[in-house]
Amino acid sequence: MAEGLKIEIVSPERLVLSETVTSVTVPGTEGYFTVMNDHAPFMTTLKPGFITVTKDNGAEVYFVKGGFADVSPAGLTILAEQSVPFSEFDHGDLQAQIKAAEEELSRAATPEDKSYAQEVVSALLNLTIEAQHIDGAHIH
Repeated sequence: MAEGLKIEIVSPERLVLSETVTSVTVPGTEGYFTVMNDHAPFMTTLKPGFITVTKDNGAEVYFVKGGFADVSPAGLTILAEQSVPFSEFDHGDLQAQIKAAEEELSRAATPEDKSYAQEVVSALLNLTIEAQHIDGAHIH
């Protein structure tokens, strides 16, 4: 087996990716982190974002809509609520989610509801910016 990090990205619909790679950058709830071979074991939740899988011949990007990341001696397992290769990422759906979140923000009655709704809107807008950056970088 080649030296590297074994990664599996699993969504409820399918096994999205299973291979050995150089490194993986993941959108953890507390921020993006990078995992390489022999990383210390840990588990964390994921926020919606983009996973960058780096191989010897370049990088591939995958969208993930939350879930869990488990780093173990066997490698990295991503258990995603939803995950697709960036080429299948639905920009139109993201715009619809932003519109719905903005409507929810306008209806929020309490300061707590407004704060939560604003966080959702901000997170979705950040995803839009990330997606545009990835499109511009031509990483597929």
